[in-house]
Order: sequence, then structure tokens, then C-alpha cells
Amino acid sequence: MTESLPVPPSGRSRDVRVAFLARLTLPTLFTVAVLYAAGVPAWLLAGGAAGLLGLAWRRDARRSQKTIFAVPGDARVLRTAEERAAYQRAVGVSRRVRRTWPGLPGMIDPVLADRSLTHALDDLATLLVRRQELRRLRAGLSGVPQQAVPDDSPALAALDAQREHAERLWLETAEQANRILRSIDAAALAGETFLHEQRISDTARRAERALSRLTVGAPPAESAPELADRTAAVLAAYRELEKLG
Repeated sequence: MTESLPVPPSGRSRDVRVAFLARLTLPTLFTVAVLYAAGVPAWLLAGGAAGLLGLAWRRDARRSQKTIFAVPGDARVLRTAEERAAYQRAVGVSRRVRRTWPGLPGMIDPVLADRSLTHALDDLATLLVRRQELRRLRAGLSGVPQQAVPDDSPALAALDAQREHAERLWLETAEQANRILRSIDAAALAGETFLHEQRISDTARRAERALSRLTVGAPPAESAPELADRTAAVLAAYRELEKLG
């Protein structure tokens, strides 16, 4: 998947770009002179200044040019914001699905699962391309003026028939796309739920082992009261001896 965000060219002519480079050269030369006086080697300053000015010229020239994107014949290009958002959401959920595979050894074949997931994303992209075309078509059909046209006009009947056809295809593609999105969501949720259950089970097993170690060899609960009674008796006997002495 490749995302391109084309921007309009700056429209700056060559004369304007040359003037900008000349204005940038003056502070660059001043900076070079200050650094040279501070002891920086001249070759380093010359290379840095030339690189900076060359980069500025190249970037300004590229921004002023018109760019044409070459799209492969079998590529699916999503241009509308709604379809792009839907596909980005599907890609994000598919990454969640792939993150669960390392924790499911012996249960999921990563090669087959990746092939199925890629195929689902490809089907979704195909549907979304159709939906963006239908979106433009529906907008064009709804914008056709009908003023001063008789109600029984064959042209108006044909227009209504095409609107109904476009609406039916719109609803069908929506249902198909939602089915794919729900399937990817279900796969991600199933894997994440299973891994969460495994973490809970591991925590319970570790707690069981820790509790078993704490339980083995524990002193009887009567030892502390017995110690207290014995201490009290010894102190009482000591006090009686003090009185007799």
C-alpha cells in the first residue's frame, strides 16, 4: 500500500528562485566568515555552504514543477476521504490481527492466514473503488436539473431508473464492504481474546505455585499465643522473686 499526498506546484518562476537563492547566499556567507574567524576549517565551511545552497535550490525547483503520478494498471486508487478512511481503518485492524499470530503457534499458519488477509484487503479496496465511483455518479445524477420537464417525459423516467440502479449498487457495495470489515474485526477480536485468556491462565498458575510455596511448612497458628503465655508466666515468676528478695 502506497499513500501519496500531491500538492499544487508553487508556481515560482526561475527568476524568483534565483532571487531567493541570492538572498539566502548573503547570510550564509556571513555565517561562513564568522565560523572561519572562529577557527573552523575553510574546506568544511565551503562544503557545508555549497550543500546548503544546493539543497535549497533543488527543493525550490522541485516544488515549482508539476508532477504526474504513474499508476499501475492493476492498482486500486482511493481518492475520496470516506473510502480512504474506511481502508485505513481496515489496515489498522489487519495489523492487530497479524500481531496475534506469534502467540498462536500451531493454531494459525501465518502464510495461509496472511494470504487470506491480503485477499480480503484487496477485495475491500476493489469495493471501495467502486463506491467512490458510485459516489460521484450519484452526485451527478442528483444534480441534474429537472425544471420545465413534464412528469411523463421518457427522459425523466430513464433518469429515475438510473438513480434507482445507482442507489441499489450503492447499498450492495456498502453491505459487502461492511461484511469484510466485520470479518477482519472478528478475527482481531478472537485472537486478542484468546491471548488475553492465556495471560489470565498464566497469572492464575503463577499465583497457585506461589501460594503452594507459602502454604508448605507454615507454623501452626497456636505458636504465637503459646509464646505470649510463656512469656507472661516467666515475667510473673520474676516479679515474685523480686518481691521475696
